Amino acid sequence: MRTLLLCLALALLAGCAHADKGPGSLPYKYWRLGFLAPDYMEVWVETADVEDIRGQKFFNVGSGTVSVHLPKDGSGNAKGWRKTWGKGRYVNGADLPKRIYVRWQSLAEPQTYSTIVEIPERARQLMTERLEKPCPTIAYRHALAVGLAPGGVIRGWVMSTCDDPIEVFRAQAAVEPKGPYEGTSGGRHRPLSPQAKTYIEQHGIPYGSW
Repeated sequence: MRTLLLCLALALLAGCAHADKGPGSLPYKYWRLGFLAPDYMEVWVETADVEDIRGQKFFNVGSGTVSVHLPKDGSGNAKGWRKTWGKGRYVNGADLPKRIYVRWQSLAEPQTYSTIVEIPERARQLMTERLEKPCPTIAYRHALAVGLAPGGVIRGWVMSTCDDPIEVFRAQAAVEPKGPYEGTSGGRHRPLSPQAKTYIEQHGIPYGSW
């Protein structure tokens, strides 16, 4: 009887451990994809699609506004990047990311860009590396933050809830030849907010600072 109870206990523990793992290579249930922009440099993501290392494709896992700091008193600084996960969501059912396709409107210019970002192996290694210091939630870098800036600049970081972000890629997107909304809006981009418009009129766009 004692042996049977021990086997049952081990089976339950194994089941719990399995429930905390995601598909394939993930040591956790799912990873998060978020988007951000420098202060006042507003962005509208038309679509973001993900392909994982098993070849699975996840369409439109990101769309709409991104995380951007817009203080009304003009105290923000568009140069550089803030440390943030970005606005986004968890990519449920996906293994580690292999590449990401993103098409977005840079409202500050305005201009539309698109590109396919190849996620480097180093990023996947960091996403599965257990953190040494105690973490209140997931002890892994389970978030991928993607920064989008005027000029088609893209930066990427892996992040956790208790560790500093680590940059894993830089990329340059091309101007989307069809324009906003794949040419269905007559060339019209989404409008800037009053805060962003005022800041850009006063300070311009700090190209080269990202």
